[in-house]
Amino acid sequence: MASGKAIDLVKNELPVDEESVVFSGDLRTGLVLVDIVNGFCTVGAGNLAPRVPDKQISGMVDESIQLAKVFCEKKWPVFAFLDSHHPDILEPPYPPHCIIGTDESNLVPGLQWLENESNVTLRRKDCIDGFLGSFENDGSNVFVDWVKTHQIEVIVVVGICTDVCVLDFVCSTLSARNRGYLKPLKDVIVYSRGCATFDLPLHVAKDIPGALAHPQELMHHVGLYMAKSRGAIVVSEVSFTPSKK
Repeated sequence: MASGKAIDLVKNELPVDEESVVFSGDLRTGLVLVDIVNGFCTVGAGNLAPRVPDKQISGMVDESIQLAKVFCEKKWPVFAFLDSHHPDILEPPYPPHCIIGTDESNLVPGLQWLENESNVTLRRKDCIDGFLGSFENDGSNVFVDWVKTHQIEVIVVVGICTDVCVLDFVCSTLSARNRGYLKPLKDVIVYSRGCATFDLPLHVAKDIPGALAHPQELMHHVGLYMAKSRGAIVVSEVSFTPSKK
């Protein structure tokens, strides 16, 4: 784990001013879940899963479950990416993970009910960036079609890893929005408490050939900072106005 002084220094020099957001339903809003699968979140589930219980990851899963429940109760659109790889196609620099057909590539137990919800679109992807992973062979894009079909103006993004799959998806989505490919999408919101990343301390990484240190709290912050610097809105609180009776 990076020292507290190092983390404080980065946070002071690269601050992320997090906002709060209240959803009233006035703007068509969609929820995007990024790779909340066993292979990244369930202890001991695979090469890239946590080895021991991880507070940041379990907190992310809990927040994502609560958000998904609210969106499904309201029948608002939900899009879930599931990292799913062919066993013969590697993804350097990462070891084999989330092989399609294994439980690693399935949603965590607390989210498996999403598979039966009519407002939910599931997309298995075989690359880091979910936006690229949404392209079909004919050039169409499942995520772009989802935004346009539901006329989504705002998306809320949660998932893992803050500085890898979440960040890459957010950056590509913002670029596509800026180019006019995602009308009517206006805002991309990253919910910080609904995101997490993995922990690979320097002393551990030193003993793994080719590995780079990846201190969890520091890289989570860096991921949020980069997302905000690209134009995302980073929030630490999400709430909803009561439904009108």
